[in-house]
Amino acid sequence: MKVLILGGTSESRNLAAAVNEEPGIEAVTSLAGRVADPVLPVGQTRIGGFGGPSKLAQWLLQNSIDVVVDATHPFAATIGTHAELATRLTGTALLVLTRPPWKAGEGDRWTSVASMPEAAASVTPGSRAFLTIGRQGVHHFSHVEHSWFLVRAIDRPAGPVPPRMTLVLDRGPFDERHEATLLAEHRIDLVITKNSGGDMTRAKLDAARATSIPVLMVDRPARSTAASTVDTVDAAVDWLRNRLLAAF
Repeated sequence: MKVLILGGTSESRNLAAAVNEEPGIEAVTSLAGRVADPVLPVGQTRIGGFGGPSKLAQWLLQNSIDVVVDATHPFAATIGTHAELATRLTGTALLVLTRPPWKAGEGDRWTSVASMPEAAASVTPGSRAFLTIGRQGVHHFSHVEHSWFLVRAIDRPAGPVPPRMTLVLDRGPFDERHEATLLAEHRIDLVITKNSGGDMTRAKLDAARATSIPVLMVDRPARSTAASTVDTVDAAVDWLRNRLLAAF
């Protein structure tokens, strides 16, 4: 059974490693190529976009793909839509692997917003904000002149950036002690992040809770799908095993 993993997340890398040990399953992981030096998964990889749902459908047919696993980032809405359309066009099975969103707990001071523009409009004048959303959304804050931003990303943001900004190029995961030190050193009084979920980037929220720093939490884009959906790598592997067994 040939499987295409749409990747770029820790879950996709863990899935690729697990499937690599499964007899009868051959997997290739596709990365969008938005990071200059990506962490490569185990096994075969391809880097770069497909060029839309029709080109993705063509690629699936040309490579005799039996199953597509969409294990992309929860905010990667475009590729998710393209995967839905392409698998429908080709009759290819689709599995969505998405981590559960974070939920506020006792001591958290979160304000949920629906989008990056809404987050930018919600920044209190005079704030010292830790902007930890990746590099692609930073341009939404380029007009915010009344506050200072600490921006952390793997690569430099493309496009305009806030006029008052310090950029830190770094790659996680980070533990709570690291995040607490960062918040204290830069006198951060607001954290702005996306509700990505998972453990890899949660430490900043734990550090914010411990110091009562408010958080602007950008909600995930709405997505409805008819595809089978799981929220753990183990469940995805079980689904693929069952799919393989059903083919015999």
